[in-house]
Amino acid sequence: QVQLVESGGGLVQPGGSLRLSCAASGSIISINAMGWYRQAPGKERELVASINPGGRTNYVNYVDSVKGRFTISRDNAKNTVYLQMNSLKPEDTAVYYCNADIFTSLHTRRDYWGQGTQVTVSS
Repeated sequence: QVQLVESGGGLVQPGGSLRLSCAASGSIISINAMGWYRQAPGKERELVASINPGGRTNYVNYVDSVKGRFTISRDNAKNTVYLQMNSLKPEDTAVYYCNADIFTSLHTRRDYWGQGTQVTVSS
C-alpha cells in the first residue's frame, strides 16, 4: 500500500550538483528513519546518508566519502526525503535508492524502497 518514488538523477559533470527527491505515498501512518543508499556496478550497496527522528530534532549521518558534500533533509508534511549532492565526483556514480521505515494503516511497520535513480558523474 506504500510506494516510494524517486526523482532528480541524471548526468552531471565533475564538480556539479544534483538534488534527489523521494516521496512516499499510500496508507502511511508515520515514517520513522529515512535514508539514501547507492550501488555502483560490481559493488555492494552502501548507506550514503540517513536521517532519524530524535527527541527535538533529526539525527543525520553520512558515509565518510560524502561528508561535507552531501546533505540529507526531509519534509514530513510531504513525506519526502531529499539528498542534495554538491561537488560531485566520478566515484559518486551509482544507482541511488531511497529507503524508509514506515508504519502503515494496516498497522505494520517495515522498510520500503524506491525504484532507484541513476546518477552519472562524467566529463
